[in-house]
Amino acid sequence: MLFNSIDFAIFLPILFVLYWFVTNKNLRYQNILIVAASYIFYGWWDWRFLSLICFSTIVDYTIGVLLSKQNKEIKRKLLLVTSIVVNLGFLGIFKYYNFFIDNFVSLFTFFGKEIPVYSLNLVLPVGISFYTFQTLSYSIDVYKRKLQPTHDFIAFAAFVSFFPQLVAGPIERATNLLPQFYSKRTFNYNKAVDGLKQILWGLFKKVVIADNCAEIANYVFDNSNNLSASTLVLGALCFTFQIYGDFSGYSDIAIGTARLFGFSLMKNFSFPYFSRDIAEFWRRWHISLSTWFRDYLYIPIGGSKGSKFKQLRNTFVIFLVSGFWHGANWTFIAWGLLNAIYFIPLQLTKNNRKNLYSIIGYDFTQKKYYFKLFEYLQMVITFSLTVIAWIFFRATEITHACNYIISIFNKSIFTIPPKGLGVGLNLSTTIILILFFIILEWKGRRFHYAIESLSKYKALRWFAYCFIIFSIGMYMKTTESPFIYFQF
Repeated sequence: MLFNSIDFAIFLPILFVLYWFVTNKNLRYQNILIVAASYIFYGWWDWRFLSLICFSTIVDYTIGVLLSKQNKEIKRKLLLVTSIVVNLGFLGIFKYYNFFIDNFVSLFTFFGKEIPVYSLNLVLPVGISFYTFQTLSYSIDVYKRKLQPTHDFIAFAAFVSFFPQLVAGPIERATNLLPQFYSKRTFNYNKAVDGLKQILWGLFKKVVIADNCAEIANYVFDNSNNLSASTLVLGALCFTFQIYGDFSGYSDIAIGTARLFGFSLMKNFSFPYFSRDIAEFWRRWHISLSTWFRDYLYIPIGGSKGSKFKQLRNTFVIFLVSGFWHGANWTFIAWGLLNAIYFIPLQLTKNNRKNLYSIIGYDFTQKKYYFKLFEYLQMVITFSLTVIAWIFFRATEITHACNYIISIFNKSIFTIPPKGLGVGLNLSTTIILILFFIILEWKGRRFHYAIESLSKYKALRWFAYCFIIFSIGMYMKTTESPFIYFQF
């Protein structure tokens, strides 16, 4: 079920009424309702893959219980390895099996050997990369004794399958989300209104910004060999806003929906395109994944400790794994490698943690605005580097990405892109919408999401709300488009 669908528009209010007016006096009934609703939400896409979630839930719940009863370290490690093998095994088979087989065959073919190996016709289950990491973090935290294992199977099943963030995050930690299923939840009007505003902003990002930019980006990338350099730049910029609007829009809808039901999810995006260096960008982009890799991979292999060689090695590992997590294609690995190359100079000069307590133009420690021209230049440079990296992410193969980038650097970059671009869109209207989006993001960069605190002038505030709602209605498609990160 998609957030931007009529099905979800019907599903959400029905669930809301049942949750707050039928099961509100019994916590266990509320949790059971969440599990049932989450399975309906996920099974709406393909009910067959519910078996994977159920199996993963049972395995990690059982491992957690067994870990609580086991003190022998070797047996505890064996239980942890079981969880890792099951979770990463599912991920490896469905997401990476054909990638490894195809490259294995290509390698032998290169040396003149033909081997009879067959790929599998597998459908990638939606959200498998997200919920496997979520359950895996539970087992790791219980093993490290950072978390007491739960003996409430319903609460654990609700934690694993919680529908707002099930298929595209945020990737929640059990230490944050699981305890919320133990506590009685009471309806809070202000939180519900805040949740609706964040849902509204998420829908605007997806329906108005991402989907419009997608049409231009798809046309440009699919016809990149025949277009001017200026058009290629436009296509890259449109994909840059598409992926941000699409993915952060999903997170906004997920967080806002969770708040309607009395839950608090972690912030997943923090205005990353206003970053002053690539380290700050990665602290603001897909925060739940970045911190997951930091805590469960980067730090365990040594992190920033040890020799310079080990530090650089660990940095390359984390970025390459992050790239590979996004998909079984060399373009994603190249994207991760390029981001590592961006990051290394900051690490070598010890500037990778320079911009921790402020955003451009505002200092959180002093709670005041400031202006430094050099920082705005840094923001433009960082954004430009990010756009180049996204070309690898969007390209079908590495040669496509390289040719795309090479084609940008010629004299046709000074021409004006055609208005229609073969997709029937008014380019001027799309640019105006993007500018409106950027202005609201800039004005709201101190908050959790852009329209959390609009203008203090009531008339201006309601004008913005009405314009957002009108735009969503104007650009909502009859056939809803899936979110980009469903494929990951």
